[in-house]
Amino acid sequence: MKIRRILSVFLLAALLSGLFCLPRAYAISDPDIKAKAALLVDGNTGMVLYDKNAHTQQYPASITKIMVMLLVLEAVDRGDLRLDQPITATASALADLTEDSSTADIVEGETLTVEQLLYCMMVVSANEVGNIFAETIDGSSAAFVERMNQRAQELGCENTHFVNTSGLHDPQHYTSAWDIYLITKEAMKYPLFMTVCDSKSYTVPATNKSEERELHSTNCLISNWRVLGYIYDDAHGIKTGTTDEAGHCLVSSAVRGDRSLISVVLGATLDKDDRVMSFTETSRLFDWGFDNFAPLTVLEEDKLYAVPVSLSKETDTVMAHPKATTQVVLPKDLDPETDLTYTLDLPESVEAPITTGDVLGSVTVSYDGQDYVTVPLLALSDVSSSSFLVGRNAVQTFLSRTIVKVAIAALVVLIVLLLIWLKLIRPKRRYGRGGKRYRRTPTYRGRRR
Repeated sequence: MKIRRILSVFLLAALLSGLFCLPRAYAISDPDIKAKAALLVDGNTGMVLYDKNAHTQQYPASITKIMVMLLVLEAVDRGDLRLDQPITATASALADLTEDSSTADIVEGETLTVEQLLYCMMVVSANEVGNIFAETIDGSSAAFVERMNQRAQELGCENTHFVNTSGLHDPQHYTSAWDIYLITKEAMKYPLFMTVCDSKSYTVPATNKSEERELHSTNCLISNWRVLGYIYDDAHGIKTGTTDEAGHCLVSSAVRGDRSLISVVLGATLDKDDRVMSFTETSRLFDWGFDNFAPLTVLEEDKLYAVPVSLSKETDTVMAHPKATTQVVLPKDLDPETDLTYTLDLPESVEAPITTGDVLGSVTVSYDGQDYVTVPLLALSDVSSSSFLVGRNAVQTFLSRTIVKVAIAALVVLIVLLLIWLKLIRPKRRYGRGGKRYRRTPTYRGRRR
């Protein structure tokens, strides 16, 4: 009977422990994106949600034109160009177009404005436009390409090298999903960038060489003019790119409520039904990001931490608080109470005086072994110092310096040597054998009789 009870208790304990050992709901499955490289980043926080070969070199095809547009917008911002400035296409700008090249049918001598050329380049991916801008801004395509590479380095792109403005294949023309994200994020700072890239179509007014023409986006996530079945309601822009060597590439963004995602998919192919997987995989990546992740408040600004204070008679502690309430994009089912790790970086004590807002340290929030955010900890109030304690500390600090210790030790040695000299060596030199002797004169006591 006793054995049965013990066995029952054992089995019950085993079952309960099994319940606590079940896999957690936030163990998110890998979306396994079918492409050579892919990247998904939260647009609000910059948090990387998915990374597949994001730092490996890939051919970008017409994704290259994002960098071209960034440089054009920066030239406008500097005042070197105006959006309404007319530019005339030259023969040299049209010289390197191939028969199958994507184009807006711009011809030699045709004049369009900067803004119209931007729509031509980004909506229908016109290859001739990059060279037109290059000659206008830097005098030649070669000089402009140098500017493209220099700007890439400035943005922190470590796996990027441009050879042309169009993205037509060249073995030395490459980038990475991460570098494309860095370039795109910078371009998105300009409102006109997303206005142009998110356009389903654009009507180019009549020019000196052409009647009015209608352009339709190559991005099937936002336009079904070319082919049906790819529309993603939350998608906004950004740029397609395709060559035989690069495969199908797409940079896109999506907004759902107050959530924003940016994706890069490079080197996709066609599936068994001949569907373009750069579009289908991007849609799948967006759904995965929206369905599995959400912003989570991990730090409240009114959270307090006690920090010991020295050199003050007013108090022996000061309270520190996070600089701001902080959100991090994390798996939706995560429990912040048990699954997050908070690491404090604070000194053993801080010295008064302290002013409200002084940075006293920091707190790092980690999940599953990865640091997600580090936030400064600020002093909540002023703490005055004690003149006596400050002075005493200054003296102690001075005396604790190595050079001062050496100097004091040397001084002590000198004093000891001086005392030895005064007590022992100097008297010998004064009264020793080598000194002058004096004979004592006897006292006259009179004549003895």
